[in-house]
Amino acid sequence: MDLAFFLRMFAALFAIMSPIANLPVFLSLTSDRDAASQRNVAITVIIGLVVGGAIVALSGPAILKVFGISLDSFRLAGGFLILLIALNLLSGEQSSTHGGTEKEKAHHAEQDNPAIYPLTVPILLGPGTISTLIIFRGQAETLSQEIAYVAALGGAIVLLGGTFIAAPLLNKVLGQTATSVMSRIMGMILAAISMEMMVGSLKALLPGLA
Repeated sequence: MDLAFFLRMFAALFAIMSPIANLPVFLSLTSDRDAASQRNVAITVIIGLVVGGAIVALSGPAILKVFGISLDSFRLAGGFLILLIALNLLSGEQSSTHGGTEKEKAHHAEQDNPAIYPLTVPILLGPGTISTLIIFRGQAETLSQEIAYVAALGGAIVLLGGTFIAAPLLNKVLGQTATSVMSRIMGMILAAISMEMMVGSLKALLPGLA
């Protein structure tokens, strides 16, 4: 397995999905449920992410070909989108790209079962996550990188699912300070990853810049 590829992709997914930062969102959307029901929602989220992630990974490159979009062009756009999400994390705000507008959030609160919508889509499997999956899928050229791709996606989902399953306990242990600190750290990591994506794509699209 390509360890460097694994670490870059896992760090990107972990920063975008941000289990600790999204823990309050999960708790707020399941506040009227008991611990067992919250675990059922978390398990449904895991299943939704596995299915959704597999669909994106398998169909993403084909969709780019249909629309005649090169991977480098998509990587530039995806990097910019991820940078916007990172800036929101650094400022302690929830990105409307994933969380939705105020009107959409009000609609989210009315859902009887928030597992698939809005937790899986668009909060966790939103534009930033989808862009990351497609970009790294296009960069996986060897068998070791393919294995690293699957391992990184699986690892991020397992970590996120474990966080949500343990939400009642973590809510008692972690406070607002821990959530805020984690959000800033993830924002910095995500900003660095997005810059790497944009610089790499610009070098490929405009060789003179290199």
